[in-house]
Amino acid sequence: MDELITQYNDCDFFRVLKKTKTLVQQYPTAFIFWHIQGTVNIRLGELSDAEKAFRTVTELNPFFEDGFRNLGVSLEGQGKLDEAIDAYQRAIEIKPDSFETYYNLGNAHKTNGRVQEAIEAFNMALSLNPDYFEAYLNLGSMLHEHDRFAEAISAYNKALSLQPDDPEVYIYMANSLKEQGKLDKAIEFYQKTISLEPSYIDAHNNMGVALSEQGKLDDAILAYKKALSMAPDYADAYINLSIALKSQGFLDDAVKACKQALSIRPDDADAYNNMGNILKDQGKLEEAFKVYDKALLLKPDYAQVYVNIGAARMQLDQLGLAIEAFNKAISIHPYAEAYNNLGAALLKQDKLDEAIKACNKALSIKPDFAMARSQKLHLLAQICDWQSIAEDDYGVEKLGVTQKCIQPFSLLSLEDSPERHHARSVVYTREMFPQKTFALPKKPDQKPQRLRIGYFSSDFKDHPVTYLISNVVESHNREQFEVFGYSLCEPEMQTMGERLAKSVDTFRDVHTLNDAEIAKISHEDKIDIAIDLTGYTQNSRSGVFSYGLAPIQINYLGYPGSMGANFMDYIIADHNLIPEEYQQYYSEKPIYLPHHYQAQNDQLRIAPETPSRASLGLPEKGFVFCALNSTYKITAREFDIWMRLLRNVDGSVLWLLKSNQWAEANLLKEAFSRGVDAERLIFAENVTHDKYLAQFRQADLYLDTFNYNAGATASHALWAGLPVLTKQGKSYTARMASSLLKSIGLPELCTLSELDYETLALELAQNPEQLKTINQKLSINRSTMPLFNTKLFTKHLENGYQQAYQRYFDGAQPAPIVVPD
Repeated sequence: MDELITQYNDCDFFRVLKKTKTLVQQYPTAFIFWHIQGTVNIRLGELSDAEKAFRTVTELNPFFEDGFRNLGVSLEGQGKLDEAIDAYQRAIEIKPDSFETYYNLGNAHKTNGRVQEAIEAFNMALSLNPDYFEAYLNLGSMLHEHDRFAEAISAYNKALSLQPDDPEVYIYMANSLKEQGKLDKAIEFYQKTISLEPSYIDAHNNMGVALSEQGKLDDAILAYKKALSMAPDYADAYINLSIALKSQGFLDDAVKACKQALSIRPDDADAYNNMGNILKDQGKLEEAFKVYDKALLLKPDYAQVYVNIGAARMQLDQLGLAIEAFNKAISIHPYAEAYNNLGAALLKQDKLDEAIKACNKALSIKPDFAMARSQKLHLLAQICDWQSIAEDDYGVEKLGVTQKCIQPFSLLSLEDSPERHHARSVVYTREMFPQKTFALPKKPDQKPQRLRIGYFSSDFKDHPVTYLISNVVESHNREQFEVFGYSLCEPEMQTMGERLAKSVDTFRDVHTLNDAEIAKISHEDKIDIAIDLTGYTQNSRSGVFSYGLAPIQINYLGYPGSMGANFMDYIIADHNLIPEEYQQYYSEKPIYLPHHYQAQNDQLRIAPETPSRASLGLPEKGFVFCALNSTYKITAREFDIWMRLLRNVDGSVLWLLKSNQWAEANLLKEAFSRGVDAERLIFAENVTHDKYLAQFRQADLYLDTFNYNAGATASHALWAGLPVLTKQGKSYTARMASSLLKSIGLPELCTLSELDYETLALELAQNPEQLKTINQKLSINRSTMPLFNTKLFTKHLENGYQQAYQRYFDGAQPAPIVVPD
């Protein structure tokens, strides 16, 4: 026996095995020789023979705890997990204080997917042996795997107290911290891992992921490349490298990294998925679909691929196919992102009720999903479901202002806070458009005689921005400016879309090109000033500006607020829209125009025939309060006032825009709850633009919304001769109408409180002479004040462009610009 033990300790296993085989033949009932043989079989990896040996041991001595425990080890190694668990439990019955057996039982439960049983077994092992390092490590791993990160970190801390220089514990700890979003601390632990074991490639790779999540893409790429320098066949590092390169806009290099990963691991569905995403970003959608199909061949239940296919189908406006893809993803895995994207597709189909249900599904899976919550709140605003908005327990003020980005436009109508509007844009821009390193053309030695200005828009169609800007573009001084138009979405060459395309000197439809290709065309066109007319509104492609389309880039008109982007230099404004004390809430420097910020079209056609009140569903007599604004801009605060006005002004009605069936039903319900009959709310049908303008002549007073004023609608009402009453707030969106009113010489219609707004509205409704005086003043000022003088406005805008370019040409940084009257 002593000789056997010596040979075993010397790892002379083959000699021990040979000897024990002889001994078990001579002493078939001596269980100890069977036990030694089984132990040697385990060490040699001969698990089936080990099982046979230990079964014999347990038959010969059914009270030998080691025999059952080692039987469990041999069974577990063969994947016979249920039998292994039975063996471990029998061992525990014999020896209840065996911490090693509890540890083995925990590992078997872990492999078998029995989470709670595994955790209980590891905890029992640790209660019997509080210094059991491996048990803490495996307990932490189990907890991490099931998203119990705080508990996992506690287990790892116990392990570190036992072995403070073990690099494996540090990387596990870092991984849990990363999942908690504690990225700085995670990186600190990855660095500790690397200091203990510099060649720990997973630490370099995982640290790269944490750095990437912080937006430190250059550092992340260095970490991935360090891992690859030590392990050139590390496919995961290539995949992560491709993601970082994609985020930086280096799409060709990102594709190469994916191909490297696939050369190492040709059956890697993740690599194909990533490559599809890169091709999608390059605008190569048909190629992307082929690559996604390869991922699905390898992994048919890959839900994320279906989500990505749906997103690509939405880019092509193939909403039916997009919805089909999102539903397929959901059928595989109830995936929050898939439900949120499904909601966006249903919104485009005007199925607002179904879109809200999809957002609710997303939030039931992931309650902190900021993008889904903000989309849901915007949908609720569109259907005027103010009670559900008020009951949202997350709080509008928290959404999108720190780490988790939302679409900034979605909350503009729900609060008047320039600080938070700006913060949301900053977070959104940081996540969606990391700064690209695209080299601009060299600054010319001489200032060009004609500046080349490019208007980039997704709205070459019948759209409020197009109606406003078209005459300005036509009025540009062609001796000083050469004007280019770039359509970022498929243009609609009807009426205003065609007019705008014809009003530029050079029109380019670039909607099929990716961002980098559009930037290249802009550089070839030698654009001096690029103007974003869409911003973060529907069909936004503001990412093209992150490539640097021109030396000067301006945010104008489309998005009512700061884009929060370091790649946008200026925003067109006036001193009312952005007072100097509010400049801190804008990443762009304002170009202050002398009268008003908003382009106007003084050639807009109004239908010659004014429709009768009866044809519009309005009473022949009685005061008509008009609020033809988008329904998502209406909140309970305005509506309370409007209903009190109806109750106080006999025979009056409120004329609203017919938006969607749910908004109409909710507004009628809200009116009834405030003691107003349903027939006093009239909903205007959609008509052609010239008839829409003519309709305003049958209203008596336009009532503005508060957080998000009427913009184009307010100017259209004034153009048609209808006075607009507004309440001036703090945000860009809450000061638009007051800028227009001051420019047309009607500052008396700008109030500063809800009480003043209501009081003045009631005065004007009850005093015909006072309202008549306002109407007469508007009629005169329409042709004499600056608001509707497009040529004058264009000269002021051009002066702002010239000053901005001069600063660039002089080597000065962007700064606030004041255009003289």
